[in-house]
Amino acid sequence: MLLKKPAVLRDRVVARTPASTANLGPGFDSLGMALPLFGWVDLKPSTPEEGTTVTLLGDSLDGLPTDKSNLVYEVAQMVFARAGVELPELHIAIRSDIPLTRGLGSSASAIVGALVAANALIGEPLTRDELFQLASELENHPDNVGASIFGGIVAAAWDGERAEAVRLDPPAGLTALVVVPAFELATKKARGVLPASVSMADAVFNVSHSSLLTAALAAGQFGVLRRAMRDRLHQPYRAPLIPGMETILREAGDHGALGAVLSGAGPTLLLLAEESCDRERVERFVASVMAAEGIDVTTRWMKPWSVGAEAVAIAAGQPDFALEPDLVLAAQAGEVGA
Repeated sequence: MLLKKPAVLRDRVVARTPASTANLGPGFDSLGMALPLFGWVDLKPSTPEEGTTVTLLGDSLDGLPTDKSNLVYEVAQMVFARAGVELPELHIAIRSDIPLTRGLGSSASAIVGALVAANALIGEPLTRDELFQLASELENHPDNVGASIFGGIVAAAWDGERAEAVRLDPPAGLTALVVVPAFELATKKARGVLPASVSMADAVFNVSHSSLLTAALAAGQFGVLRRAMRDRLHQPYRAPLIPGMETILREAGDHGALGAVLSGAGPTLLLLAEESCDRERVERFVASVMAAEGIDVTTRWMKPWSVGAEAVAIAAGQPDFALEPDLVLAAQAGEVGA
């Protein structure tokens, strides 16, 4: 493919991408939901003389590469290559409020943010579906990236060649308690404990419960969620890695929640509840279980986030991203990539 300069090149683009929780119990690698924690990617064209710069904002990104091996740079170049344009030097700034290796889609958010920002920088030659295909290929599953791209609740499938997704509006009155233990759990380790094969009975159990859960969320039928969120494919095998998890998943429905699941590969736990629930009762239950295991946790109530990744063009001379990390909301929302 002959590379060329883009027909449209914006001065600067900032993308904001939500966090995500995946699996939702039985929906292994297929169900995802966006949450209101965010990552930001700021892209500006650079010159050969200036070269590529990568600025990491905040403490959560310490240790990530600050050269062209950075994931955001690599993903941006994939977009440019797919669009047939050449833009080898960039000024990149990255900020994230999504904790790393906690099961809240931090890597998916970074991938989606880079895709959306790079596409907006060159005038959006790629469709949102093309970005979703690239993201699914990079992540090897579509649930986290689907939720980050489209927002809301996403039911998705990827066969190794093409991803498909259906977005659902989160049901009114649904909220979640996000429970983040004070330790990291690498996805590779969490996947390493999973069996290579499962019984027909367990496969049927998960197919039926994932279908029931998806239908219940679409219809807003909260009464079946506790049973619909049960899983036999991944949570039983990962429970030994997260003290207290088994108790919380089994008993959350007895203490004011609708049910509980492992968020992604963990170690974060997610308790779904009605907004009218006794929040203090739910929090006391979680705190007591984890304290008995000697595990410190951070808890936060969040409503599902309905908006997917957004990008906005910023004219030269606008406030610095480092000073205005939520600039996507402050500057001409919807101008680019909404």
